[in-house]
Amino acid sequence: IMYAISMDLPFAQERYCGARNIKNLKTLSDHREASFGRAYGVLIEELRLLCRAIFIIDHDDIVQYVEYVPEVTQHPDYDKALDALRKVIFDSRYAIPTKR
Repeated sequence: IMYAISMDLPFAQERYCGARNIKNLKTLSDHREASFGRAYGVLIEELRLLCRAIFIIDHDDIVQYVEYVPEVTQHPDYDKALDALRKVIFDSRYAIPTKR
């Protein structure tokens, strides 16, 4: 499951996704308490924004990959993140057993 978490209010997140025809993304708002931002070290307190970051968390809720983007206007290294995601997805510990 892929989530986009921001300090935007839910209605703004819905409007953004709707305007761009984004349908395969779940959005979460950290607007009220900024608890996600504090817990994951992405809260920019003085601006009340979350810095751009990618977290890949495995089936055991263990963080397997993190990238914090130093500048809000920059993008993360999507290729590196996708490589890390593939490793988690294809990890043999989570393979579905096949019947023989």
